[in-house]
Amino acid sequence: MYYSTSNYPAMPQVQPYCLPVWGPPLYRTYPPVDISIFQGSIHSFHRLMEQGSILLTHLADPSFSRRIMAAAQQGKQAEVDTLMKSIGLKVPISTRYTPSGVEFTLSAQTAAASPNDCCSLSISLKWGR
Repeated sequence: MYYSTSNYPAMPQVQPYCLPVWGPPLYRTYPPVDISIFQGSIHSFHRLMEQGSILLTHLADPSFSRRIMAAAQQGKQAEVDTLMKSIGLKVPISTRYTPSGVEFTLSAQTAAASPNDCCSLSISLKWGR
């Protein structure tokens, strides 16, 4: 069967998109890079990693783990906090738990006037189904 092209509307002419050129390209100027805060965060995070390793060493002790889990299962947050303090970590730690797991968050305290302003390390562990 033959179709006539006269039955179809003409295709509109499309101009290619191009940006106007008004002169030399404009370059953004950035301030000089200052890595002092970044370096401080890295140093603080190293400390958090060391403290996290101490925490994991204590949690690997079956009797300590059993006491933590038992207190958490009974909803005794104060007892969990006391057990965490007994480890002797040098950074603030908070503990959250559910029936299936526990999360420890260690926070860096870079200055007394601005606690927890740098970084934190979260350790999430499964302890149930």
